[in-house]
Amino acid sequence: MDPIVQPSLERRRRDDGVTLWTDPSLASLGVIVAFSERGGGVSAAPYDGLNLAGHVGDEASAVDTNRTLLLDALGISRLRKRLVTAEQVHGERVGVVGEGEAGSGAFAGGGEPPLPACDVLLTSQPDTPLLMLYADCVPVVMVASGSLCAVCVVHAGWRGALASLPGKAAVALSEHAKCAASDLVVYVGPHIAACCYEMDENILSHFCNTFDTIGAVDDRLDLTAAIRESLTRAGVNQTRIVEVNECTRDHTDRFFSYRASPLTGRHGALAVIAKART
Repeated sequence: MDPIVQPSLERRRRDDGVTLWTDPSLASLGVIVAFSERGGGVSAAPYDGLNLAGHVGDEASAVDTNRTLLLDALGISRLRKRLVTAEQVHGERVGVVGEGEAGSGAFAGGGEPPLPACDVLLTSQPDTPLLMLYADCVPVVMVASGSLCAVCVVHAGWRGALASLPGKAAVALSEHAKCAASDLVVYVGPHIAACCYEMDENILSHFCNTFDTIGAVDDRLDLTAAIRESLTRAGVNQTRIVEVNECTRDHTDRFFSYRASPLTGRHGALAVIAKART
């Protein structure tokens, strides 16, 4: 496989308002990664914008249109029926996606259900987009180019971060792709930052005892530090981790935030191995 270059993320906004963070340098691998914002889309308040979640009370038809807009913005509208989503439960299960799982949860309005009880989706199956959903939790996307090209998407709230789910996902991906964890590239998307994340003292103490880089400062939790340490402990090279340094709670005009309003939509993280685009 071609080696993965140094990762980066750039923000792109279309004329219709759909706004994405993506890494164009992955094109040589045929890989697309993206983090969406809430701009664009057809959902009405309180889900207004590009809400991608069908479980929050939004109209299913609006969600399905938004998902179509997302894939269209990435040039992969031909893969709409093969989109895979998951029932996210703040657990640790890794869902390995093959041809048989393609299209699971693609449509909020019907069809095959999402993969049950997964907070990591992993695949080396071409033309099978993986999508997970967020409103303050941490989106993590990883790309491997070992004997296989493979990608995974991780949903890490505080439970997943405390359980070192990103690190566990990195190990699973590197084993699947038959490469070293140091060969992975990792993208950390927009999420709630320490400035806005007050945490229960008992939970914060568990983080302080688990991670060397977490300290109890004004009862605020730095999920970014926990995620980064989880990844580097698993063998990921810290220079191959790139982050969107945007706080979802601080920028509710651009992102959905559960802390700001429990009745809200979800933005997404997506990864796909797509050799051809339309």
